[in-house]
Amino acid sequence: MNRKPIRLSRSVVGPLESEAVARVLIEDGYLGMGQEVQAFEREIADFLGVPAEWVICVNSGTAALHLAVQAVTQPGDEVLVQSLTFIATFQAISAAGAVPVACEVVPETVTLDLEDVHRRLTSRSKVLMPVHYASNPGRLAEMYDLADRRGLRVIEDAAHAFGCRDHGKLIGAGGDIVCFSFDGIKNITSGEGGAIVTGDAAVAQKVRDARLLGVERDTDQRFSGQRSWEFKVQAQGYRYHLSNVLAAIGRVQLKRFPGEFAPARINRALQYRQRLADVPGLRLLDANLGELIPHIQPVRVLNSQRNALREFLGGRGIETGIHYQPNHLLALYGGGRVSLPVTERLYGELLSLPLHPLLDETDVEWICDQIKAFLGGRSEGV
Repeated sequence: MNRKPIRLSRSVVGPLESEAVARVLIEDGYLGMGQEVQAFEREIADFLGVPAEWVICVNSGTAALHLAVQAVTQPGDEVLVQSLTFIATFQAISAAGAVPVACEVVPETVTLDLEDVHRRLTSRSKVLMPVHYASNPGRLAEMYDLADRRGLRVIEDAAHAFGCRDHGKLIGAGGDIVCFSFDGIKNITSGEGGAIVTGDAAVAQKVRDARLLGVERDTDQRFSGQRSWEFKVQAQGYRYHLSNVLAAIGRVQLKRFPGEFAPARINRALQYRQRLADVPGLRLLDANLGELIPHIQPVRVLNSQRNALREFLGGRGIETGIHYQPNHLLALYGGGRVSLPVTERLYGELLSLPLHPLLDETDVEWICDQIKAFLGGRSEGV
């Protein structure tokens, strides 16, 4: 049976985004950071229900994490974070001069294991960084309780979790420091981009200045259609600001998210859960869909069958992914010097199935049928 290949993920952009970019190119003519970025920040704040000054847009989720860590640490401070996350999380920490301390995950959700965090706390620990893996914030309230008791900051790596809720409250509507990603395949995209959300005015100002090469209050100038010519710079900064062109894309995506992207992602994830429930050799992660709007659709393939299933699906035009290679196994972060057996086992089991708003019901049915065929030892629809 011939079918069109099914992609793991994809950007969902069209005429509305194109028109928004054209408006900036033709009508505005200023492509750098200006009033379009300011409008995007305000609209994100409105969506989250927070003051506009809490939101600072940057050019990637990695930049958001980097600036957040830099704002609350000194070189050599330790950041406790799960090893099973995208390398950007660890790179952002080490780029700020801090030390990522690799921790275990809870296998049911692949989120930070608080018991393991307790074992790894030292006098140098300064930050807890929960990663909202597959959009799940995990035991976030307990994380904040621990941080309060130990005097630690919390930086949420919420790259997967824009639009998600924890116990009814939007991620980013509270907490300490929350970092989002708006890259091409996230819940909303600005092409490339990210945001830091924080109610800490001092942290917000540090981040706001650092995204513009450390030039103090240059954001105010840019948003008024001007720029600074004489600089006051007292801290390291970077060229991390978002452009008007990318902000224009993000503003359209934000409007499309509640009525289009969010329900599509939830519906396809629900379909996977219904079709793959109780399949021998396969385990689904815990997820409260509705509160969670899934960015990726990972499953655990047991009995050392992950790679074989991946090859089988690939042969049928179904693209899959592996999220992620544990960072503690990378040479830069120890090369496996620390043993994290749960993380290492999960690395051999996790397989991400296609999930994006353009995936339709028949695609998911086909994918699930092929998984069942493989795990049942039969071949269907070949």
